[in-house]
Amino acid sequence: MTEDTTNDVKERASPLKTTSGNIGGKAVAVEYGAPSVKGRVIWGDLVPYGEVWRTGANEATNVTFEKGVKVEGEAVEAGRYSLFTIPKEDEPWTIILNSDWDLEHGHFQYNEENDVLRVDVSPTFGTDHQEMLSIEVVNKGIEIKWEKAKVLVNIE
Repeated sequence: MTEDTTNDVKERASPLKTTSGNIGGKAVAVEYGAPSVKGRVIWGDLVPYGEVWRTGANEATNVTFEKGVKVEGEAVEAGRYSLFTIPKEDEPWTIILNSDWDLEHGHFQYNEENDVLRVDVSPTFGTDHQEMLSIEVVNKGIEIKWEKAKVLVNIE
């Protein structure tokens, strides 16, 4: 699994990052804006509970599947999708894949009618602090870590 920072001409407060790897022999790539905590309250404040979040900063986060996969047991065709999350307090979070992937302003242009998939996953909260949002392609799927939260979206 690899992670690479894409350099923009001007410095971004939330750098554009890419990560890629293989899950079960299938190539998966993610591109996202990586915000930092910077002393802020993230869950329930900066990222409100019960509202669609672009799972990153700036443009919508993109996930590309080279071949068809199963995300949390649900079939998803090969292609490029935007990734959104609905964090919830004391409940599983909703992970969304949407067919509109080229959104300049993330969730502000989100249209639920273009959802390809909605699944619920349970976040875990640990004691380790993840200052900058990290999205990694790992053996079991896509792992999202920020602040003290970690969410694994299972992919096969």
